[in-house]
Amino acid sequence: MPERLRILTWHVHGNYLYYLSQLPHDFYLVTRPGNPPGYAGVGGALPWGDNVHELPFDAVRDVRVDCVLFQHRDHFAQDRHTVLSPAQRALPTIYLEHDPPQQHPTNTVHPVQDAAVLLVHVTPFNALMWDSGITPTRVIEHGVMVDPTVRYTGTLARGISVVNNLNRRGRRLGADIFAAARERVPLDLIGMDARSAGGLGEVSNPEVAAFMAPYRFFFNPIRYTSLGLAVVEAMAIGMPVVGVATTELAAVIERGQNGYVDTDPERLIGVMRTLLQEPELAARWGARAARMARERFGIERFIADWERALREVTR
Repeated sequence: MPERLRILTWHVHGNYLYYLSQLPHDFYLVTRPGNPPGYAGVGGALPWGDNVHELPFDAVRDVRVDCVLFQHRDHFAQDRHTVLSPAQRALPTIYLEHDPPQQHPTNTVHPVQDAAVLLVHVTPFNALMWDSGITPTRVIEHGVMVDPTVRYTGTLARGISVVNNLNRRGRRLGADIFAAARERVPLDLIGMDARSAGGLGEVSNPEVAAFMAPYRFFFNPIRYTSLGLAVVEAMAIGMPVVGVATTELAAVIERGQNGYVDTDPERLIGVMRTLLQEPELAARWGARAARMARERFGIERFIADWERALREVTR
């Protein structure tokens, strides 16, 4: 049996880290007092396994690990030098890039320029847009798990959007698109600080899929981001997705098959209205969405891809 690895990392995106922790390895999360952003531990509603451990930042140097997994540029630029020991800095290293470039969308050089580091992008779109330079790269697409007892029903003639801090993040996350669509189509919003954008508020991570299941469709108003895990989770329960045809979403949603994407908000509104009037159509699209989610975003494939990457960098 392959050796169990001890992986040092940071809590940057909770849901992604939870799915990553399904790997048969031990994860040590760097924490700081008060658990500020980027240094959270295993709190919250996610059912962390006993292979996920908290590690105070001032004890990191004294712990033996086999690999360092960075997920944020501040940790790579700062903690690498101030928290890690010289021996830990020499360990096999992976940088997990969750987002596309947020400066120039095509001409931004990735901040990690090191031929000894493996740069992992979470979508082909991200890898396409970043100038990864001298750093070796690969794509490991999302993998999700949802409660198998949760299935889409679509009985509620409304759409649902899941976006964190939509009001603060503005146009990039489609705050204006959501606001305009909600004037003409019944839409609800959940996520962090959703109430400031007229939404319902935050729903705990393990409960999101069940909360979404009665809604007729999932609406993704985001102009520019990575592929949201909430989109994939919606597909996994059999929910059709309507969204802006940019970034990786345009390569995931097949228009008129498992949902509908377009760059014209008017056409998106028209499709949403059609789905409200035709629940049978929504159910057919949702069934195809579930099939794609199983085939492309299954947790088994995700684990296998990550296992391969970890074994290659640590061998």
